[in-house]
Amino acid sequence: MAEPITIYKLTILNMLDLVDYPLTGTQILNFFLEQDYTDYFKVQQVLNELTDAGLIIPESTHSNTVYTITESGRSTLLLLRSKLTDAIEHDTIAFLKKNGQTLRISNSLLADYRRTPDDDYAVRCQLLVRGRKRIDLTLIAASREQAEIICNNWKKQNEDVYAYLMDILMR
Repeated sequence: MAEPITIYKLTILNMLDLVDYPLTGTQILNFFLEQDYTDYFKVQQVLNELTDAGLIIPESTHSNTVYTITESGRSTLLLLRSKLTDAIEHDTIAFLKKNGQTLRISNSLLADYRRTPDDDYAVRCQLLVRGRKRIDLTLIAASREQAEIICNNWKKQNEDVYAYLMDILMR
């Protein structure tokens, strides 16, 4: 039987391979905690080791970090998938099936901001479809409060914004 840390790594790779969108660290952690597999610190260690090995890619925002699997991660999973038990595979699939719609929606809409050298805020709004950027829009806001409002409204009104932009640009 493989070491627990190896099983945790393969489980995360498997989770990321089974979905066509990134997962947040919190979503990955929730899986491990719900199944009572391990604790917060071990999951963080595993995520860091997978990142350092180039098997997953983290992308951080002001409020979150999302992870995607790399081709090297897929190759590693393919080679070592047999070390995952049927029970772990079943638990992973059940978790993704139960939470899939919520996970997909929350991870397909990204909104983040950062301070610019001019003391404004660059707000980046993204819509991902099957892990690919459908829209990647950066706006400048005068204040942090405006940046936060834009981020929050993007999550509520992204479809309207996308439709409006497509309509106006396709005329």
